[in-house]
Amino acid sequence: MNRIEKLNAAIEAKHLEAVIVLSDYNRRFLSGFTGTSGALIITKDEKLLITDFRYIEQATTQAPDFKIVKQQGQLVESIKTTLEKLNVQNVGFEGNLVSYDTYLQLSKSYISLISISGLIEKIREVKDKDEIAFIQKAAQIVDEAYEYILTVAKAGMTELQLKAKLESKMLELGSEGPSFDTIVASGVRGALPHGVASDKVINEGELITLDFGAYYKGYASDITRTFAIGEPEQQLKEIYNIVLEANLKGIEAARKGITGKALDAVVRDYITEKGYGNAFGHSLGHGIGLDVHEGPNLSKKSETALEINNCVTIEPGIYLDGIGGVRIEDDILITENGCERFTKSSKDLIIL
Repeated sequence: MNRIEKLNAAIEAKHLEAVIVLSDYNRRFLSGFTGTSGALIITKDEKLLITDFRYIEQATTQAPDFKIVKQQGQLVESIKTTLEKLNVQNVGFEGNLVSYDTYLQLSKSYISLISISGLIEKIREVKDKDEIAFIQKAAQIVDEAYEYILTVAKAGMTELQLKAKLESKMLELGSEGPSFDTIVASGVRGALPHGVASDKVINEGELITLDFGAYYKGYASDITRTFAIGEPEQQLKEIYNIVLEANLKGIEAARKGITGKALDAVVRDYITEKGYGNAFGHSLGHGIGLDVHEGPNLSKKSETALEINNCVTIEPGIYLDGIGGVRIEDDILITENGCERFTKSSKDLIIL
């Protein structure tokens, strides 16, 4: 089944007559439309895209399978008018994403609004061949960008300067932009799992953690590599080797049918066995796609089993306050026989 067919099957099971789609990622996933304003209304027999005059031509080109409806007045009013013309009552909406004010405005109509929180996102978790190809290309961009950074990084640079070189290179390689705020955490700042680039100067003997991603045709990659400028302390080398082995164990265990909880445990138990369990505070990984953080989740609480064509990250880390930290992250695709790693750049401890 294609995306719309999967959605229609899901909403039929919920006894809905229509769904309203307002979020950017879900709207793009279902229609191909990349404009920043608009709504989809989908029924068993109709596929409508409402947008304003700025995007009519764009919508016609990007969403050829949808009937384009020119917005009249406020978007919410056009949605209500369209629903009345369709004569539907039980209507699904993205309860986890729609603002309370928008909900109240839609509720003034005669329709009965029913939340479909997570329904479209669940469909998005299993990638088709085009999505997989886009994520592979986004991964290739970050691999090449990392190899470039290893040729220019040096002591005396600030983290922000390194970030600028990295993001500029990704654009040069075909990225549409970073898929999230680039993390550059050097020295003791490596203990910050989300230590976005600062004006700190990079010094000799420090580890540098780079966590970055690229968008390609709307799809994200997400990679983390840790390297050193000058010889790091022995404890930092020790935790690097533990994190690397944990990363490899996670990739080896990743396969269809394993739950996020079980896969997280494979890695977490190993790090705990090595004495650093309390220093690995976040989950093992997450799905990637149109959003850099989407389902399925690989965490201590996730009972969801991985499926073929899920794209997820494997990203163990150890973070020691006042000392530094290490994280190594790869993007993988769940396959029939295990998984395929998309991010291929070196994971050896490189000392510049």
